[in-house]
Amino acid sequence: MPELPEVETIARTLAGEVESRLILAVDVLDPSAVEPQAEAFRELVLGRRIAAVGRRGKLLLLHLQAPGGHDGGTIAVHLRMTGRVLALAPGEAPVRPRVILTLSDRGNGGLQLVFSDVRRFGRMHAFAPGGGPGSIDRWPFYRDLGPEPLLISAQDFRRCLAPCGKKSRARIKALLLDQTVMAGIGNIYADEALLRAGIRPDAAAGDLSARRLERLFAAIQAVLAQAIAENGSSIRDYRDAHGDAGAFQNHFRAYGRAGQPCLDCGTPLRSMRVAGRTSTFCPRCQTA
Repeated sequence: MPELPEVETIARTLAGEVESRLILAVDVLDPSAVEPQAEAFRELVLGRRIAAVGRRGKLLLLHLQAPGGHDGGTIAVHLRMTGRVLALAPGEAPVRPRVILTLSDRGNGGLQLVFSDVRRFGRMHAFAPGGGPGSIDRWPFYRDLGPEPLLISAQDFRRCLAPCGKKSRARIKALLLDQTVMAGIGNIYADEALLRAGIRPDAAAGDLSARRLERLFAAIQAVLAQAIAENGSSIRDYRDAHGDAGAFQNHFRAYGRAGQPCLDCGTPLRSMRVAGRTSTFCPRCQTA
């Protein structure tokens, strides 16, 4: 599933292509791919201008502008496992398209914004402007997202874990994967950060000292920043808005390397299940 670095990369590569363009046509090829239902989705986005492209957690956000320059609502794309958002020239053949937005000519030709999803778990959500009913601020998933790990301090990070209590037995990786605790971190970057911080995935969060939590926070920020610089990780399906693969998978130290030697000490890496996810760790470098 695309995580924070992948969605951030898509947002950055998409912004220069689609910002300031009008949505001229909306083709919903798979009604299950949009919310609300297809006709309501069209009414919310047709004729709107894409004012800005952003990200919140693992959500790709298209901020819309209505005629007259007024707030036009938001499109939120949840890519889930195999979703892609591509900027394609008219006539290019998209792979497994679910939704196609035809965009206006900006002097360099028209454009199609295509949402494709092989496994059909992803969704495009259209939200009304403002903060009232039907707005993105009323969507529980969006409303309950935790803070952005690249925009907070180490003190804020410790505070995020504080509600669990000092004696909490919650496992640290489970908390990192909880999007209401921290937005955007998934299995890949949790494993990578925990290895760099020397903390086992199943360590009880309440047993970790402030110093170890600060070390983990620094590792999270470093891993995410490096992954963004490498345009994310392409293991199977992920591509940016131009269809290009990322390169951070070439720098994995933990994720998917169970049985291989630790790049720091040579000990074979092991795997365990934490929060329902396979977690790879070094039994020598990482402690509880």
